[in-house]
Amino acid sequence: MKLQIRNGRVIDPASNFDKQTDLYIAAGKIVAIGEAPKGFESAATIDAAGCVVCPGLVDLAARLREPGFEYKATLESEMAAAAAGGVTSLACPPDTDPPLDEPGLVEMLKHRARHPEFAHVYPVGALTLGLQGERITEMAELAEAGCIAFSQASCAIVDTQVMLRAMQYAATFGYSVWLPPVDPHLARNGVAHDGEVAARLGLVGIPVVAETVALSTMLQLARETGVRLHVRRISSAAGLEMIEGARAAGIAVTCDVSIHHLHLCENDIGYFDPLARFDPPLRAQRDMQALRKGLASGAVNALCSDHTPVDDDGKQVPFAEAEPGGTGLELLLPLTLKWGREMKLPLARALARITANPAAILGIDAGSLKVGAAADVCVFDPEAGNRITREGLKSQGKNTPFLGHELQGRVRYTLIDGHLAYDGSWN
Repeated sequence: MKLQIRNGRVIDPASNFDKQTDLYIAAGKIVAIGEAPKGFESAATIDAAGCVVCPGLVDLAARLREPGFEYKATLESEMAAAAAGGVTSLACPPDTDPPLDEPGLVEMLKHRARHPEFAHVYPVGALTLGLQGERITEMAELAEAGCIAFSQASCAIVDTQVMLRAMQYAATFGYSVWLPPVDPHLARNGVAHDGEVAARLGLVGIPVVAETVALSTMLQLARETGVRLHVRRISSAAGLEMIEGARAAGIAVTCDVSIHHLHLCENDIGYFDPLARFDPPLRAQRDMQALRKGLASGAVNALCSDHTPVDDDGKQVPFAEAEPGGTGLELLLPLTLKWGREMKLPLARALARITANPAAILGIDAGSLKVGAAADVCVFDPEAGNRITREGLKSQGKNTPFLGHELQGRVRYTLIDGHLAYDGSWN
């Protein structure tokens, strides 16, 4: 179908394009920006007056909860959430049940996700069998089945020899390894940042050194093997400083931060609020500020939702017993816009953190509005109010510390391969 998006502010962070103009789509591709191609006759038109037209968002961490955790969320519910959030491409961590450690499981997920209104799903394969950290998986077979990287999700590898061999294997074939920066011994039984708030509330803390000790090991092994290392969910100023130092020394390392750690700190635990239980934990305010500045400067490469649907049974319990995580797909855009405004960044620069930058980390052809690219497009009103309510969330996971917050930025349309996957123009 031929489609014209007119009167919008077209922003393509990948090419630094920012202009009030029209976008033309045909056969699922972007065919022109500005003037219509010769003979182009649109079958439908979207009026984007007052809106921003940008690449569909790319999310580095969105748990879809299938297979194994359908009682928390289904593929259909989370794909509806992705479309409502303007997300057109997402990476799915391997901590399903069973974990994504066999080609058949990856192929099944890819097959289930083939739908015109579903975001493009890029499975991240398990680095070790069962995520147990003992034996490495057949990465070549998993990559052939559709995995774009290999990870332990939130599970650490205790045996450093296994980590070394996994990195050597991945480096040999050019695969990227994604690891959580946490030492399981130093973090044992911890539920909150090891600081004043945890001490006052009597909660077992997770010190920053649990992050930096783990980082030191994985950075040294990355230097030794030459693997492309991606550090998942950096949470501390000290950890970010180590990553910057490693880059300066020539180590190929990238990192991301979650929307929660960009806007919340240990103080937001309040009086044992289980909605503020995350992994890694919300850290000190100075850590949050360092991450915000690091994302603005480019020291932190990308921002992700860390979407983790948790049912009410997992949250309506004491803080220490609560399941970590919260819904995030529908909050990625408005919280990115909030951060960008507060940091006084150009809109294109803020959007790059959730479009072009994560696409580069994934190594996929997405996050751009270049002519010839897939027509994965997000049209949003940057000024529209967006009150976060349980009823308004498409995700089956209704738990987030941002419930009740009024955020700016509302998705009006989401296109995936030129197909209208979400129409929020009536909101």
